[in-house]
Amino acid sequence: MCVESTPPPPSRLTRRGVLAGAAALAGTSAVLAAASPPASAATGAAGHSPARGGDLVVEGGTLLDPATGEVTEDAVVVIVGGVVRSAGRRGRTGPGAPAGTPVLRAHGRWILPGLIDAHIHLNTAAEARDAVRKGATSARSGSTGFYQDIAVRELARQAPERAPRLRAAGVFVTPDLGDTILADPDLAPLARLREGVRSPEALRRVVEVNLARGVDTVKTRVNERAGLPEQDPLAQVYDVDQLSEIVAAARRGGKGVLCHSYSEQGCHDAVTAGIRSLEHGAFVGERTLHAMRRKGTYFTPTLTAIAGLAESSDPILAERGRTYLPVLKRAVLAAHELGVPLAAGTDSSGGTVDPIGREVELMRSAGLSALDAIRTATTGAARLLGLDGSVGRLARGFAGDVLVVDGDPLADVTVLARPVRVVRAGLAV
Repeated sequence: MCVESTPPPPSRLTRRGVLAGAAALAGTSAVLAAASPPASAATGAAGHSPARGGDLVVEGGTLLDPATGEVTEDAVVVIVGGVVRSAGRRGRTGPGAPAGTPVLRAHGRWILPGLIDAHIHLNTAAEARDAVRKGATSARSGSTGFYQDIAVRELARQAPERAPRLRAAGVFVTPDLGDTILADPDLAPLARLREGVRSPEALRRVVEVNLARGVDTVKTRVNERAGLPEQDPLAQVYDVDQLSEIVAAARRGGKGVLCHSYSEQGCHDAVTAGIRSLEHGAFVGERTLHAMRRKGTYFTPTLTAIAGLAESSDPILAERGRTYLPVLKRAVLAAHELGVPLAAGTDSSGGTVDPIGREVELMRSAGLSALDAIRTATTGAARLLGLDGSVGRLARGFAGDVLVVDGDPLADVTVLARPVRVVRAGLAV
């Protein structure tokens, strides 16, 4: 979980980046405080407009609207230019499609909006395509080692059928950057810090470099990792003051923070610091859940990743997964009952992409109703990503992202992990 291992792409070199690298070789931490902010980077490819989506009619299936729970039989969804023009019962949908528009027949099947994976690590084009094929037409990155998610975000704009629309998180704000120090020349001054990325100046620097690269959100941690047997997931790596520094720096750039967390105290410190969403959060306590409800902090439990630990061949990880999963399921149900907003995320990484439908299935097994579990990967996750006006439903003006499944997801949510067809921006995948 949360492991990125792909090599860096060719880097963008700037005069300021070269100077920063030279400063690191001379290096003291004072250089960090005196250094000017990192050079800004464009958020999209210069001179390239996003590709137009496709035209498609999906007809004959049973349409589910996660927002209302309404079920419409013999439905027709008309997508023009990648956007829903109309959706509803046949004969009552309003404007039709241009002549010659391809038709996807869904008779006997169910039609839903494409799902959202709110925590995934997409390091390659193959992983991005696999995520879409398995139903995630939108996603939020949980960080990458060398800004691959920035490139995946642009790939999604230019070739929608090859990648989910993505909120990019850039590189992890973590004490030990490892090889990520090579991700951007403006990170070079951090190389000589004996204590790693811990001082206010160092924490701000990593956030600022991320912002300059054009991230949509910032990722940090409060605990060590669960997916490495030599680490203790309950050991805390940042305190509330350090987390507050990260949150404040991100907010100055207009961005929120998602925070990797496990221990009760770590979760509480992260929420107190003002994070936007709590990730994993196995041992989140009642006091923290109440604070999350008050603050509107989201909970992305990544049940799929924790369940995956239980199947590990490593005995330490297997025991950890078996211990954490029931605790986390209880936390998910408690959060839901309190009104804490939930978002589905698989934490897929390392070349393996788990279907986001599996996370919905685990939400259901935690005690949510089928509809509420589906909402964690549609309307709920859409609000977390700031996309609630464009994804998570099939209604006029929303993205033409469609999942066709072979069964009633309200009766059996497991069908979501096995989509029959996926449509991304009106383009069949």
